[in-house]
Amino acid sequence: WTGAMGEDDLLNDSDAGDVYVPIKERRKLKLLQQQAMAAPLKRARPTASVEPAIGADSGSQASKKRSLLDERAAALASGAVVPLSKEEEKVVEETNILSSIDNSYKPLMSVKELAKGVEYKDSMATGWRPPSHIRAMSEEERQAVRDKWHILVEGEDVPPPIKSFKDMRFPDPVLNALKSKGIKKPTPIQIQGLPAVLAGRDLIGIAFTGSGKTLAFTLPMVMLALEEEKRMPVTRGEGPFGLILCPSRELARQTCEVADHFASAIHSAGGPQLRSLCCIGGQAISAQMDLVRAGFHMCVATPGRLNDMLNKKRFNLDLCRYLCLDEADRMIGEPNFEEEVRTAMDYFVKQRQTLLFSATMPNKIQNFAKSALVRPVIVNVGRAGAANLDVIQEVEYVKQEAKVLYLLECLQKTAPPVLIFCENKTDVDDIHEYLMLKGVGAVAIHGGKDQEEREYAINMYREGKKDVLIGTDIASKGLDFPDVQHVINFDMPKEIENYVHRIGRTGRCGKTGVATTFINKNCEETTLLDLKHLLLEARQRIPPVLATLEDPNDQDMGGDEASKGCAFCGGLGHRVATCPKLEAHRMKQIMGTGKDDLAGTASRGFGGGGTDW
Repeated sequence: WTGAMGEDDLLNDSDAGDVYVPIKERRKLKLLQQQAMAAPLKRARPTASVEPAIGADSGSQASKKRSLLDERAAALASGAVVPLSKEEEKVVEETNILSSIDNSYKPLMSVKELAKGVEYKDSMATGWRPPSHIRAMSEEERQAVRDKWHILVEGEDVPPPIKSFKDMRFPDPVLNALKSKGIKKPTPIQIQGLPAVLAGRDLIGIAFTGSGKTLAFTLPMVMLALEEEKRMPVTRGEGPFGLILCPSRELARQTCEVADHFASAIHSAGGPQLRSLCCIGGQAISAQMDLVRAGFHMCVATPGRLNDMLNKKRFNLDLCRYLCLDEADRMIGEPNFEEEVRTAMDYFVKQRQTLLFSATMPNKIQNFAKSALVRPVIVNVGRAGAANLDVIQEVEYVKQEAKVLYLLECLQKTAPPVLIFCENKTDVDDIHEYLMLKGVGAVAIHGGKDQEEREYAINMYREGKKDVLIGTDIASKGLDFPDVQHVINFDMPKEIENYVHRIGRTGRCGKTGVATTFINKNCEETTLLDLKHLLLEARQRIPPVLATLEDPNDQDMGGDEASKGCAFCGGLGHRVATCPKLEAHRMKQIMGTGKDDLAGTASRGFGGGGTDW
């Protein structure tokens, strides 16, 4: 019976108490009432079409009320503003992302220097000058040498490239020491890098793995120590004049051995005794203090132990005028290392020559370094982050459960020695145990082992007494093992720059090597795209599993070289907006990077993270 009632009846009889109205009709009634109440308000509201504008300046008031979107639409319609292309919009977006990173990249100066506003404008003065025939070279002749060896340089008043060690004016004992190591001619990074460093210039050196970067920054430090010792001999408790910082103990020890080789050659030829301190963790401080008390000229250190020694006033950096960061992208790009490096910088009291060397140095780090150094010279041999072309790269799709079995098959590809890299310590220990059960002579190294075990593993492998070394990324940065035939990546690293460092342990000094990498569905697609582009760049075979990957940035890659890939990590398969390393960097900043931070990677099963104390 209610269905016969119309809308007017409902409106008139809405207050009748004896009429039942279903819920559906009541809702409809309420809606009609709201519409009826709103109608007079709509009629009373003035509009531009009903009431004409009053006064001469009503048009200006209307224009003031226009939104920014309306104004931009009008500007685009009139042609006053040219819309950005998609690529330009991406560049603007990436620039905004990079500038928004709260990475606290401050100049590499002490707190005292920053507080006083100290600004160094002139490079360090040295007594070295190139021979007259080198100085007489025209700029065209210098550029011809750089072009021949594919050397790219940036900077003002760049010293000339020199193609022989003799023309670099090294003393005879040093030249003989080079010959004893089989080093007859400088490599491209040394041709341009050594003259720049000897001239006292700040330097950023970028070259592929195994290209002789260690010699390019160690030999000038020995020459500086020799010059200072001749000028005024070191007395008890003095030193050092030069400091090299490394991310791992093994790399620090290897670098120190290079310095000792040249120092002993100078002493054997009747020159002064130059002492170097290997300041690394895992050793008793008392053993290092004997050398400190006697006075020393050079120091090669890891940041943690160095800061401990400086904090306890075991020695100081009052005389230090030479600083080099090996694997610089890691030393100032990772928050945990950066904090330690900046702490060490606070102990410097005067200007020093600063060098940054690495095989992988993304644009973000390069731009920071340019602004942080004094009149820097940038020497680049090949693209930063490019793989060594002497390494044959093979990529295999292997299921997670079949990896260990397939590993034995891969070991038969080449003769020993072989290097196996894993992402975490547990896998290193498991593979080490498995290979020993199969009768393979193997040793293992990772951050969880004590210093004695690590030294034993490195020495046994280097001397050829063991055929296989299994390790985490602690063994991938900078370590030089002679004649490594084969590198196996049991896990694909999460960051492509770690992949470049790993495979760079083979194919060194002009020799060829093989690198085999296991991938499966557990690998991040972004990392696989980076790997695909790295293989394309090195003209290597692309496996079908990578060839079928769709690349969302394929259209973007057609632009100029500078716009390719990610500006933050250097990967070629993605842009900065989707960079996994940038996301991890932001998370580290949010969680904090203090030494007592429980979120640090030292307590997890990973060997690559955390400072190597």
